[in-house]
Amino acid sequence: MITEPRLTSLAHGGGCGCKLSPGVLRDILAGTPRAAMFPDLMVGNETSDDAAVWRLNDRQALVATTDFFMPVVDDPFDFGRIAATNALSDVYAMGGRPIFALALVGMPVNVLSVETIGRILAGGASVCAAAGIPVAGGHSIDSVEPIYGLVALGLVHPDRVLTNRGARDGDVLILTKGLGVGILSAALKQEKLDGAGYATLIASTTQLNAVGADLADRDDVHAMTDVTGFGLLGHALELARGSGLGIEIEAGAVPLLDGVEAMAQGGLRTGASGRNWASYGEGVTLPEGFADWQKDLLTDPQTSGGLLVAVTPDGADAALAQIRAAGFDRAAVIGRVTAGAGVRVV
Repeated sequence: MITEPRLTSLAHGGGCGCKLSPGVLRDILAGTPRAAMFPDLMVGNETSDDAAVWRLNDRQALVATTDFFMPVVDDPFDFGRIAATNALSDVYAMGGRPIFALALVGMPVNVLSVETIGRILAGGASVCAAAGIPVAGGHSIDSVEPIYGLVALGLVHPDRVLTNRGARDGDVLILTKGLGVGILSAALKQEKLDGAGYATLIASTTQLNAVGADLADRDDVHAMTDVTGFGLLGHALELARGSGLGIEIEAGAVPLLDGVEAMAQGGLRTGASGRNWASYGEGVTLPEGFADWQKDLLTDPQTSGGLLVAVTPDGADAALAQIRAAGFDRAAVIGRVTAGAGVRVV
């Protein structure tokens, strides 16, 4: 009997920790032409939003995105589930509802069995089925490292699109999931994660952000993004820059997944966390005496992370109750939108 290698051993990085750092991506995109000549393109890459949005008519806009990465876990079915959940999140983060997906598959076919690759695809298809959509096709290649993800398409009313540019001064910020996925993933790769920790990791990364489509129906919700590879501070900074405002985050209010605080205090971190911090430049201000492990948590790359929602102060309690009723028990108010620029941690 031939034993296959661990999926994570075949990848130089896993999950959204594979992303190019915000600074590198910014430099790469700096020379790309703008799409202002296309009046029906409601959202392009100008504000670092989660998906592109194209107006179809007065009642419908198409949300289009793609996301793929290398294994963050060793179980092939779970890897497929996580990758699909993460890809669909971009549609929900724009306020849309998915309609179908296409699979993106790159596998070392001389290393992994057909059965293992099939389990990865089955995991992704199971998530799409839970979201009520089909995997209608896709593309596959033979690659050195295993790669899986989706092209995800959805619909949203043009007046209900939620972007990075919509936050308003005084808005309250809600985070729907706890942080720490990157740290748990690092512990798994180092074989330091127990069964309870793995269950926490899977429960968070496979929880669909479908509540985002419902939040888009609220008049008091002004902006939304999902927190993934750039960490909480990176995605908050994109929201601040897109809206032309500042953001204040209360470090003590940020929810964490079980066990990650102790792991961070013990020195466990990801390389992507350091790359993230180096990319923020002068856009993020930390309080004096802020510990390195605390910074690591706020820059920790989140694979299939939660939604960051900007809502009016009067609507915050109702929005938070709606989010928790949808199954996001760790959802919490973590800060506010302010005049000024950048992100300030207090």
